[in-house]
Amino acid sequence: MRIVRQAMYLEVADRLRAMIDDRTLTPGAWIDEVALAASLGTSRTPMREALKLLAAEGLVRLEPRRGCFVNALSEQDLDEIFPLMALLEGRCAYEAARNVTATDLDALEGMHAELSRYAQDGDIDAYYETNYQIHEAIQRLAGNRWLSGVVSDLRKVLRLSRHKSLKLPGRIHESCAEHLSVFSALKAHDPEGAEALMKTHVLRQRGALRALDHAESLSETAPVPPAHLRLAGQGG
Repeated sequence: MRIVRQAMYLEVADRLRAMIDDRTLTPGAWIDEVALAASLGTSRTPMREALKLLAAEGLVRLEPRRGCFVNALSEQDLDEIFPLMALLEGRCAYEAARNVTATDLDALEGMHAELSRYAQDGDIDAYYETNYQIHEAIQRLAGNRWLSGVVSDLRKVLRLSRHKSLKLPGRIHESCAEHLSVFSALKAHDPEGAEALMKTHVLRQRGALRALDHAESLSETAPVPPAHLRLAGQGG
């Protein structure tokens, strides 16, 4: 049988996911289907099918008579998703600790070395991508296709919040230390330890997001000094 080329709408869906990831399409933004289809060189039919697929994944929402919008995760969404992800990713770490081989550990060693370097440099974008790859590697090592499917679906949705938590001062170094602790448990073939440490790591991401949002809300509500005081302060 001949190999059939991937359906056009699946290729469009891949492009749209990438645009959501890199914030070309920002959370809450209205999607201009006509203009977007033209820019991608496709018709509206595969565009609509792609958007239906992304809606099923939770990345966009379709509203009657209004169109399609990129989803924005609410505080309630995050409060509901993160504890679930902690349980699921904890289980991934548990099963990975039982399955990991010396070759696997060598590969993870290199990834954690990169992670540490990016944390030291404060390179949030590079750190986030390497962090993401480590989570996916642990998921693969778990070797549980049912678990992997659920985790992958939720991870797509959480990418809507991307690496915002890493903007909290000191969080990138805390995150790196947490990852290194999980890695130590994997090297020790300690399933319970790896599970507990991964759960803590994921829940601390939620705590960092909450702390960052609180700090931003305080800065937005802080009173602005009168103009004559601001000018006086500039002179000193």
